[in-house]
Amino acid sequence: MSEASGSGLATPYLTLAAILFCIGLYGALSKKNALIVLLSIELMLNAVNLNLVAFSKLGIVPNLTGQIFSLFSISVAAAEVSVGIAILITYYRNRGTTDVNEMNSLKR
Repeated sequence: MSEASGSGLATPYLTLAAILFCIGLYGALSKKNALIVLLSIELMLNAVNLNLVAFSKLGIVPNLTGQIFSLFSISVAAAEVSVGIAILITYYRNRGTTDVNEMNSLKR
């Protein structure tokens, strides 16, 4: 009975979420293209959502709290991507590049 409602069933989901988060973290820290960095951040947020849903459904005390937080996180991620893409398109039109290393116009 404890295995059916415990975190033993959540282990594959948590492992997948950890792998997705690590891939996203690697992409966000190592890539130079701003679009790839935004996609990597989105991958990290999806890993967090997977953790929230896994703990919500298969945790010690299953309830809807994790799923509700996941919906809020998806909403925030959608807003973040739309604003980020708009800023990136504007920057590309003005500067002609999406290289993260060359984005230093606010330093002056």
